[in-house]
Amino acid sequence: MTQPVWRPTQDRIQNANLTQFIKQVSQKTGKKFSSYHELYHWSIQNLEEFWQSIWEFSEIVHSKKYEKILDADGMWRAKWFQGAKLNFAENLLRYRDDRTAIISWTEYREPVRYTFQELYLLVAKFAESLKQNGVKQGDRVVGYISNIPEAIIAMLAATSIGAVWSSCSPDFGIQGVLDRFGQIQPKILITANGYSYNGKKIDSVQRVEQIAKQIPSLDKIVIIQQIVGDNGKSIPKSIDWHEFISNSATEIEFNQLPFDHPVYIMYSSGTTGVPKCIVHGAGGTLLQHYKELMLHTNLKREDTFLYFTTCGWMMWNWLVSSLAVGSTVFLYEGNPAYPDIGILWKAIMDEKINVFGTSPKFLTTCENAGIQPGQKYDLSSLKTLLSTGSPLTNRNFEWVYKMVKQDVQLSSISGGTDIISCFMLGNPLLPVYSGEIQCLGLGMKVETTDEGGQIIKNQVGELVCTAPFPSRPIYFWNDPDNQKYRSAYYDHFPGIWRHGDYIKITENEGVIVSGRSDSTLNPGGVRIGTAEIYGPVEAMSEIEDCVVVGQKWQDDVRIVLFVVLAATVKFDEELIQKIKSTIRQNRTPRHVPSIILPIKDVPRTISGKKVELAVTKTIHGEEVKNKSALANPESLEQFEYIPELLS
Repeated sequence: MTQPVWRPTQDRIQNANLTQFIKQVSQKTGKKFSSYHELYHWSIQNLEEFWQSIWEFSEIVHSKKYEKILDADGMWRAKWFQGAKLNFAENLLRYRDDRTAIISWTEYREPVRYTFQELYLLVAKFAESLKQNGVKQGDRVVGYISNIPEAIIAMLAATSIGAVWSSCSPDFGIQGVLDRFGQIQPKILITANGYSYNGKKIDSVQRVEQIAKQIPSLDKIVIIQQIVGDNGKSIPKSIDWHEFISNSATEIEFNQLPFDHPVYIMYSSGTTGVPKCIVHGAGGTLLQHYKELMLHTNLKREDTFLYFTTCGWMMWNWLVSSLAVGSTVFLYEGNPAYPDIGILWKAIMDEKINVFGTSPKFLTTCENAGIQPGQKYDLSSLKTLLSTGSPLTNRNFEWVYKMVKQDVQLSSISGGTDIISCFMLGNPLLPVYSGEIQCLGLGMKVETTDEGGQIIKNQVGELVCTAPFPSRPIYFWNDPDNQKYRSAYYDHFPGIWRHGDYIKITENEGVIVSGRSDSTLNPGGVRIGTAEIYGPVEAMSEIEDCVVVGQKWQDDVRIVLFVVLAATVKFDEELIQKIKSTIRQNRTPRHVPSIILPIKDVPRTISGKKVELAVTKTIHGEEVKNKSALANPESLEQFEYIPELLS
């Protein structure tokens, strides 16, 4: 068995929220748990008892207790905590004191801070104005907005009424926004007159005007004056943020609603067509986020939590739920490398941040820039470093423990927009092994199957969840017979959730993610996850980024690797052979690409994920639908005619 790269101290174990939870469950059930893994297996074998214990441990705010914990009428129809009445925003606003709730850093202004009491009062004013403008339970309120406090205020105000919140970041183009908001007929749009990125101020007014014209359901456009420039008053139905909240409200009337009342509408990536509108329920989101933040991330009231994200990614929703714990939410709006790559590390030092969430790409960029955060910045406050978006490489683990901090828990987490949470994530009681996610999430019965749907052990397979969990989508928007919903998750292996990832559950009961199963390479009938190739290639100093696809070739599939070179690196036969040798030594000869070619940029979604499927379609001359879902759609042009792929 390989040696861990980090182990928790006894002090950390004793003071972990998870340790307190285990004691509480033991006292209630009479069971003794000698390890996390025993607790996990109990949680998936006793679903009702487990989720009831999460309800009690979280002290979820409710006006009426549930009558039944689970009605499991088939997995996709399962109903949780029927009869309960609660409000999502009330749970996130349970603290109303003078502790800091939000710290906001941007590229263009001094830091802004709000206490929990100040946050409550601002939400009260915004909620009152929404009601004065006719917003009621079930209406949609949307944000075309950057990662600033106003986004949180508007979301909490909307959900306090029982309205449904949905958001896109301002780097979405007009069509990308219309493809999303245009489907759900929102009543109110919250936006800004512009934003700043990489030191450049970007005016949003013309885009907002075009969007508003094409969404006739909008009654009001609330505009935040975020940059100096056009104030947007020329836009019909627009009103300034401060004018909108100019009322005397000081209290919030939280609408008490069923456990599964809709709270968020999220969106699929939209790279194969118009995005699916995924509707999530309040209660399931609350319980799942509380479990993951309190138990798996060990978040505490005294902590400050930064996750670098945008309002168009589910990590924003996850981050904001930490208000329910009473933690301080740190928001960063702008380029994480402006004015230099150290800005987020500086934020950790200056604001005494305890939990920092990022991505493998950011960590690799820091390494390639040659910075040593642990030496340059005081990171003594940092306890946990989270990462998601793609699998962490062994090189990422090595760099973090060498250049960031030896005593930090590096937690890779993985789940998705579809469940607005995680299937596998960190654990304050367990060691960290390089290349692995620490554990499966409590109450999530995750298994692996072969192509025929048979459960397999100790090998790479499809990630499936074979028992109900409360954070599954409650439905898709405009899908009255649930056909799209069932097709997306339950039809491939009838009756169980297929997530679309290839994973391996290790001997440590950790998880290695091999990549998306819909982008799996299959040369000679051998299934290879794309992450298996990305790991060794992205660890090479010569390679800045890469994307790998399978090309149909002579009645088979051959592997084609596209690489973005680091500055000053020359693409030649020597480099090609070095890449092939690196893959062969770290994986197998079957992983070695048939063709390696240089490119300028890797196509990614707006949330930063590589889009292998779009590249695959392009090299085969097939249409890529909805390019507006990409952050850099022009990058696909470089794949449209590559002579080497025709010979």
